[in-house]
Formats: sequence, C-alpha cells, structure tokens
Amino acid sequence: MTTTHIVIVGATSAMAEHCARLWLAQSPRRLSLIGRDAARLQRVADDLKVRSPDSHISVLAMDVTDAEEIAKAVQNLASQQSIDMALVAHGVLSDQVACQNDVRQVAASLQVNAVSPVLWAEAFVQQMVAAQHGTVAVIGSVAGDRGRQSNYVYGAAKGLVARYMQGVQHRLAGSPVKAVLIKPGPTATPMTAALAAQGQKMASVEQVAGDIVRGMARGQAVVYTPGIWRWVMLVVMHIPRVVFDRIRL
Repeated sequence: MTTTHIVIVGATSAMAEHCARLWLAQSPRRLSLIGRDAARLQRVADDLKVRSPDSHISVLAMDVTDAEEIAKAVQNLASQQSIDMALVAHGVLSDQVACQNDVRQVAASLQVNAVSPVLWAEAFVQQMVAAQHGTVAVIGSVAGDRGRQSNYVYGAAKGLVARYMQGVQHRLAGSPVKAVLIKPGPTATPMTAALAAQGQKMASVEQVAGDIVRGMARGQAVVYTPGIWRWVMLVVMHIPRVVFDRIRL
C-alpha cells in the first residue's frame, strides 16, 4: 500500500515539526523534509523516525530561496512519488526598525517571507495539477491583513502571499487540487520569543499545528488560527483610516 507523500519546506520550524508529528500519529507517511540547516533537519528526522518507525523520512538541505533549485527539488520529489500534500512553512520575523534603516533588510525579508514561499507553492501546484490531486498549504500571517506601523515590511510580505494564494485558489476552483492559506496569530515559537518576552499573549504551537493539519485535510481556503483571529482581523480591517491612524498597533 502506497503511503501518503508529504513535503514540508521549513521543516525545522516549530509549527512544521508539530504538524509532522500529528501526521505521523495518524498513520505511517513518506515525509520529505526541506530546510537550510542539514544538522537541524536530521535531528527533526531522527525524532520523527522514533515516533513512527514505519514511516519513510528523508531530508534535503538547500537554499530555499533559489528559484532554479526550488524547481529542481520539487520535480525530483514528485518523480520519486507523487506529492499528496505540501506545507510551505519557512520564514523569519522581520525587524521593522532594521528594515526602516536598511533597504537590504527589506529585500531579504521580502525574499524569504514572500517571494520564496510563492515560488515553492507554484512549483508544487504545477506538479499537483499534472497529477490531478494534492493539497498545498502556505503559512501566511494575520499581519498580512492590514499594514501596521509596527511590522509593515513583514505584513507586506505576508500580504503578497495572501494575494497569490487567492489567485491560485481561483485558478484551481473546481479542480481536485486544493490551496490552503494559513493565517496564524502570534504563536509561541522560537521566532516570536522576543514578543513573548514583552508580554504579548501567544497561542500554543500545538493548537496551531492542529488547526493546520485539520484545515489541510478539509482543503479549507483560509485557516485563521486560533480561530478568534478571523474576527479580530475583520474588525481591524474595517477601522476607518481617520481612527486607525491614531492607534499605535
């Protein structure tokens, strides 16, 4: 019996690792883990193999922002076994002040948080459309719903991802291939440690991972996690500009 083939880009991220654990708890899988740090990838793979000895787990360390390498990697993985699910989970939380003082920081943030995820998603969609099945999910952020002075470079990157995913969903409407946009609120991961230290309330990574896995299983277009953020951002998006400009968010 052929096992489900799941590819995770940014597999060393806390969200991605917890998603992998949930998938393996359901049944043995074929997991292809992609990231930039070979040693960290292997540690994640070793932990997952202990949890699911019957699963096939491979790692690929590469530059996740290189368009040519992205295309080659996805084509190669699909040639080994068609890709049933793909989760694009890599990114960094931009330093807004650093970006304001150095356009090179802006370029780096947009490349890793916007351009690279879009390239991966498009490469996965190409293979899934050819195979006529599959689900691709990209982790965006509630920060992409409305530009705010505190994180507008990061928010702009996630906004680009959101518009791209909307277009892909429109393209795939009525097809067996599904595209899922994940919009987490602040989540307790190493990436947000500085925010947590400032006292910001965080969702647990376990809760967010559970929402991601369930949303992908349903082929849900947009997954706000925790779900309350759907309503919080609805309010934020509809605050009149004359009022919004007086608020420091």
